[in-house]
Amino acid sequence: MVESIARLSVAGLSVLLVAACAMPVKQFPLQEQFGSTATYSRLFDATAKQTCEAARRALLSQGYIINTAREDLVDGHKSFQPEPEAHLQMAIRVVCAPETADKTVSLGFVTALQDSYALKKSNNSASLGVGGIGSVSLPFSSSNDAMVKVGSETITADVFYDRFFDLVKRYLVMDDSVGITGITGSPATPR
Repeated sequence: MVESIARLSVAGLSVLLVAACAMPVKQFPLQEQFGSTATYSRLFDATAKQTCEAARRALLSQGYIINTAREDLVDGHKSFQPEPEAHLQMAIRVVCAPETADKTVSLGFVTALQDSYALKKSNNSASLGVGGIGSVSLPFSSSNDAMVKVGSETITADVFYDRFFDLVKRYLVMDDSVGITGITGSPATPR
């Protein structure tokens, strides 16, 4: 009898596994278009080091915590809590590269990623196993709250990047100690 039940259980499990494998995989449309480079990059009349320093200052001025600050890379993040049970985290990465042979013009690339978290509650109840009697459930319960990542999105709004690059230009202009006189801040054009 036990052997028959075990065979039926294995057979049932096999049917479920085959059905799960046969389920179609959801197809998504192509997300990347490789369009204009004007959204995520700008040319600056400054060295890559100066551009990244201006980007670092721009992020600091907006309350970002800087994770990495090098001559060619700045990486920072900032947290937001728009609702009591929701949390957002914005991560911005700026890469600075020389654009001309004399390195007096640089190209700044920036991407922003926003992660969304939601408060998830899980209830726990206690049960007690007593030998000879069995299991006894107690009315004691507790709940655990945890922030769970529910989404992640690359920011694609042109106006967001325009404002960021305007702030970078402002910090480049303010940096008189390095002798920067003019900032183009123009969108990078494909070659």
